[in-house]
Amino acid sequence: MTSAETNLDLNTLAKQLWAIGDPLRLEILRILPAEPNCETACNVSKIAERIGLSQPATSHHLRILRQAGIVTNRKMCRDMIYWVDLQASGEVCQSLRELLGQGGCG
Repeated sequence: MTSAETNLDLNTLAKQLWAIGDPLRLEILRILPAEPNCETACNVSKIAERIGLSQPATSHHLRILRQAGIVTNRKMCRDMIYWVDLQASGEVCQSLRELLGQGGCG
C-alpha cells in the first residue's frame, strides 16, 4: 500500500514525530495545559523556569512544537500563553496507529 492509498501524510507525520521526539519538548508537553485559561496559563518564562532552560531556547522548542501543530498559542492575560492542542496530538497518535497497522510485505 502506498501513502496515497492510506490517506496518510507521511511528511507531516514525520515532522510531528520529530518534534515530539526530543526529551526537552516532551517535558514541555508534559507541563503545558490542555486548554487556554488564565489560571493554568504557561508563558515562555514559566516554562523556561520549570524545565531549566533559557527563554530563547524554550522559545525555540515551542516554535518547533507550534510548527508541527501540536502546541497552540495566543496572547491572553497580558502574556503569550501556550497549550497542547489535544485534537492535533490525538490525530498524530491515530496516524501512527494507522501506519503501524499496515504491516506486511505481501
